[in-house]
Amino acid sequence: MEFILLGFSNVPHLQWVLFMVFLFMYMTILLCNSIIIVLAKTDPALQTPMYFFLSNFSFLEICYVTATIPRMLMDLYTSKGNISVLACATQMYFVLMLGGTECLLLAAMAYDRYVAICHPLQYSLLMKNKVCLQLVAASWISGIPVEIGQTYQIFSLHFCASNRIDHFFCDIPPLLKLACGDTFMNTVAVYVVAVVFVMVPFLLIIVSYIKIICNIMKLSSAKGMAKAFSTCSSHLIVVVLFYGTASITYLQPKQSQSEGMGKLLSLFYTILIPALNPIIYTLRNKDIMMALRKLHSKLLIWWENVK
Repeated sequence: MEFILLGFSNVPHLQWVLFMVFLFMYMTILLCNSIIIVLAKTDPALQTPMYFFLSNFSFLEICYVTATIPRMLMDLYTSKGNISVLACATQMYFVLMLGGTECLLLAAMAYDRYVAICHPLQYSLLMKNKVCLQLVAASWISGIPVEIGQTYQIFSLHFCASNRIDHFFCDIPPLLKLACGDTFMNTVAVYVVAVVFVMVPFLLIIVSYIKIICNIMKLSSAKGMAKAFSTCSSHLIVVVLFYGTASITYLQPKQSQSEGMGKLLSLFYTILIPALNPIIYTLRNKDIMMALRKLHSKLLIWWENVK
């Protein structure tokens, strides 16, 4: 009838410390990503496809962390990890669906950078509003039927060994370890979906950046090369961090992955990387920093008028 998420029960003396740390990180993720969304929607200088994708990415990050952190905070606060089968399946579905969406959206953002650098004269034609909307919609919608099917397949298994999930959220690797009987087909399905939603977008990103780098190397101006690299560096850092941890989690054989390592990797791609993303994008982006200063000035003027 229910599972028990063990989470961080092996370190009971750190429960409140972890609660405060994860609460702070969650509030930071919500605030920073919300600011990026507001800036992209209100500042005229950010009304471009690049920042349209970035605002969608920020909204996705908010949804992604909300699928895991509030539940984890509740478990840390109550020291209980009881979760119904339906709630567990729902959480797994949203984590998988939003994770797949992130992979596809990162690929769409790489394509946007490729067009901007390799085909600048055709950029406004190739990346018009309709195309951007179609790419974002495809990123959000593509994984829905696949992850519904995968979630149904996992929860159709018979769990007779234990109901204790050694993780802080419902994820495929720890659940497969609890399943009785042959799980070979389920493991194959996990690999297939991981290849489609993780490796294929990653290869598309790699191809895009190979072409981008080749194009940048042809530039005669050092200043032009530096500017071109700076527009791509933030996205590339996020891609390496997210894909690195996600691919190890879902493409590594389950027998060779310890529970502790699985939790650590999951913390990276579900909490730490979403917390770092706004910092990576804002500190390395002059347009966003300028928009932040303008927003700050407007808020100061508003506050003075209120007083």
